[in-house]
Amino acid sequence: MFTASAAGRRARFCLAVLSALFAVMAAGCGTRGSEEIPYSVLKQHIAKGDVREVRMSATEVQAVPTEQAQQAGAPSMWIATPVPTDDLVPLLESKSIVYGGLKEETSRIGIVLGFLVGLAFIVVVVLAYRRTNPVRSMSSLTRGRLRARDKARNRTKTGFDSVAGVDEAKEELEEIVKFLRNPAKFAQLGARVPKGALLVGPPGTGKTLLARAVAGEAGVPFFSASGSEFIEVYVGVGASRVRKLFEQAKAKAPAIVFIDELDAIGKSRSGGGTGGTDEREQTLNQLLVELDGFDSRDGIIVLAATNRAEILDNALLRPGRFDRQVLVDRPDGTGRHAILQVHARKVKLAEDVDLEYVARRTPGFVGADLENVLNEAALLAARGEKAAVGMPELHAAIDRVVVGLERKNRLTHVKERKIVAYHEAGHAIVAELAASAEPVHKVSIVPRGLAALGYMQQTPEDRNLLQEDELMDRLAVLLGGRAAEQIAFGKFSTGASNDLERATGLARRMICEFGMSTVIGPVTFQNADGRSRRAGDSTSSEWSEEVTGRIEAEVQGLLTRAFDRALETLSHRRAVLDSMAEALLAQGSLEREEFLAILGPST
Repeated sequence: MFTASAAGRRARFCLAVLSALFAVMAAGCGTRGSEEIPYSVLKQHIAKGDVREVRMSATEVQAVPTEQAQQAGAPSMWIATPVPTDDLVPLLESKSIVYGGLKEETSRIGIVLGFLVGLAFIVVVVLAYRRTNPVRSMSSLTRGRLRARDKARNRTKTGFDSVAGVDEAKEELEEIVKFLRNPAKFAQLGARVPKGALLVGPPGTGKTLLARAVAGEAGVPFFSASGSEFIEVYVGVGASRVRKLFEQAKAKAPAIVFIDELDAIGKSRSGGGTGGTDEREQTLNQLLVELDGFDSRDGIIVLAATNRAEILDNALLRPGRFDRQVLVDRPDGTGRHAILQVHARKVKLAEDVDLEYVARRTPGFVGADLENVLNEAALLAARGEKAAVGMPELHAAIDRVVVGLERKNRLTHVKERKIVAYHEAGHAIVAELAASAEPVHKVSIVPRGLAALGYMQQTPEDRNLLQEDELMDRLAVLLGGRAAEQIAFGKFSTGASNDLERATGLARRMICEFGMSTVIGPVTFQNADGRSRRAGDSTSSEWSEEVTGRIEAEVQGLLTRAFDRALETLSHRRAVLDSMAEALLAQGSLEREEFLAILGPST
């Protein structure tokens, strides 16, 4: 495709060629330092003996002055137009001056060079015009070119056995597979299979893989394109590419058309758009037309994926277009275990590997995260020259993905290490002793990532609902590190800044979203964008400053209660706190068995 930067480079190149042609023309014509004089004056110079050589033609006489004449100020050449009736030869012979004929080649060189100069000038003008008018410079092939190809060709077949953790989504899409295999069965019953299905879910949950699996199970061509591939700065390009995509699919029906990141072209339309917005809206309009322009009996099924369904245009989601929305959500523990088993087929695992335990340690992970964990573990095993991937490599891989790369060479001040040791020990003790405790898996003061000087890891369960007392336990755990610093050193450090931020956010949600305040009552206080109300936030005027003050007072009350509870828990176990901090300073990290041995009975 022609671009403005390419046009600039070509224009600069042509200007350089133009300058070189001018220089060659000047040198080829041999007229540098010449002076045109009347023919009579030239004859006077010849008579005085100021000329040493003459070249003549029917239209021009060139005379080269002598060295003495040039030293006196004469040019390198005199040029004159001869009188047709006059004969210069006798005068030249009387002065013994060398003379000869003047070839016409010089004139022809000038003509050719002049033509080349003109041609170069025209090229520069055309390139400059194209630079300012890029749309007109594009050929029809460029404007309509589509990058989508049949992705099922020359690709290993992907079936539903390659997809795990999304059983409900697979069941929703099995109807499409059955229709593509046997459309006549549906036609006999008068059933209309959805024209399109929208796969909705967070990034990395396997939406694209699921679409490929549908095509693989049905054994039909799979045309895939990203939403961003349709959009260009040139108005009309996206609409042309949409038409081309559906033309290709119809030519090979039955087939599946898959559009990834549909939100790139399917955002809700707004009036008054200009520039790129106009192009995006034209592309969306063309997509709507194409969805209306075919019947599902034609054998074309449109699948699309997005993680921002809330911003899509309503016209896309109405019946007859994307009839069905399929949720591809984050997997639960069982789903994560199934995903790990799928990805583990390519990895040589040791006999002691417990993938179910790995699944429990990775709540919130999606398929892409779990694949990354196994890959990182395999890399660690290869680096350590292991014969197979074991649990130590899997634990290290999870730590690396969750917390960051271990920074063994980072120098930490002795005093800082002690503060971090007490801080992380405080988190761990409060977490293990809380009523709704999630088991502590590991405590470490080895720096990881960009900012983590230490960390405490738990093995949380998949939960959809939390009660007020469980949220208060989480607040106490977050503030346990700050409470340990207060007990051990009598003052606070800056290391608890992230804990305070997370605790304040959770406390504010308890008041503003969950209505967990007996003073304010069961009321939700949120801004238009769904965020909880913050102190000093002027984006909403739905409640008064007095109400805002009461909210902040309640948030502060929750945090104070949680901090006092953590302080009380650690004060009763001061000896355990000291022992655990000393063990962390000596070892760097504690696994669960070592941690429980120091903690002792929890009662």
